[in-house]
Amino acid sequence: MTAANIDGTAAWRSADDASNGGALAGIRVLDLSRVLAGPLAAQMLADQGAEVLKVEAPMGDETRGWGPPFVSEDSSAYYTGMNRSKENICLDLRTESGREVLGHLLDAADVVVENFKAGTLARWGFDYETVLAHRNPQLVYTRITGYGVDGPKGGAPGYDAILQSFGGLMSINGYPDRKALRMGVPIVDITTANLAFSGTLLALFERMRSGRGQVVDVTLLDAVVSILHPHSANWTANGQIPQRTGEVHPTVVPYQIIEAADGDVFISAANDRQFRSLTAVIGVPELGTDTRFATNADRHAHRQELIATLSERIATWPQAELATRLDEAGVPSSPVNSVAEALTEPQVRHRDLFVETDDYRGVGVPLHLSRSTSRSPRPAAARGAQTTDVLTAMGYSTDQVDTLRTDGVLG
Repeated sequence: MTAANIDGTAAWRSADDASNGGALAGIRVLDLSRVLAGPLAAQMLADQGAEVLKVEAPMGDETRGWGPPFVSEDSSAYYTGMNRSKENICLDLRTESGREVLGHLLDAADVVVENFKAGTLARWGFDYETVLAHRNPQLVYTRITGYGVDGPKGGAPGYDAILQSFGGLMSINGYPDRKALRMGVPIVDITTANLAFSGTLLALFERMRSGRGQVVDVTLLDAVVSILHPHSANWTANGQIPQRTGEVHPTVVPYQIIEAADGDVFISAANDRQFRSLTAVIGVPELGTDTRFATNADRHAHRQELIATLSERIATWPQAELATRLDEAGVPSSPVNSVAEALTEPQVRHRDLFVETDDYRGVGVPLHLSRSTSRSPRPAAARGAQTTDVLTAMGYSTDQVDTLRTDGVLG
């Protein structure tokens, strides 16, 4: 198929939309990723005004099937939470014609986000160092892998729960008398996405000086090791292997869930003033001057007897009243909310962290700038929803698009 008149830049049809006030307006992002870390990083770029074009295989991102619940015939709630505000084209990159289209997109992108198995793009003829860096010197290449591309485990596939286990995170989550516990959210993938987002922004910033792109190398292993604090620091200092402590903080006392009369409350008395305020509120001010509990180190040494006394008093308080009184006294605390309660909290709605419009209902953009606007979220697109429009804008004729479709390149 001749490609002399193909303009990859035109794939991002609204990248220069004058009404886009986002900090990343005009940045063209090619999202070749799937599952969570890559799609979430690309979604975060879209939230801040970048035009993101997701390339999806004919079988679709597997998270489309990660339900129930499902929000449409081909999309789970899981998928839509990671892929809002993107356009979507379907390409079978196993085919020569599909890779030809991909080549035009890579030539025109400012950023590419990919989490293929290490070496996949190189095998298809798009190695960064030897090919892409010369074809598109300004390209920021954000590569997400499980363990990296070299080293003893280089190239091995990575999964959130496996890295929670491998990276030590699972060993410190849960209760001491029970098995290690997986975190209730895919925290490694989410942390990886935030690192990829930050790294991409750093590379774009540096490009303003040098005029050149570079590889942003992010791994799930990097992410999980980076969030082991304070356990990693404690082990470094004393050589003792950190143990599971449930909801209890390993160092700060009291910093844990305590049961009130009608529900659980998390209480943090992280300094001596807060501790004295806590004891005054619950009616045992003498504990605040007790030498056994004078400092955090003292409270840590006498944790069991202190928590037993606090628990006995707190058990007589209604949850909401206690939280209000502690807030007034400057003691951080909160009822242990369900997800539904959290998403309907007035402060959450005030911050637009949960959005309900005519066409979108879900979590909002969690990052705000004083002058630059974020994009109003729009629902995740169906697989291949913009394929024909994008290819036509690039310069493919109707006959060429029909041929690609007939040949199975477009799914």
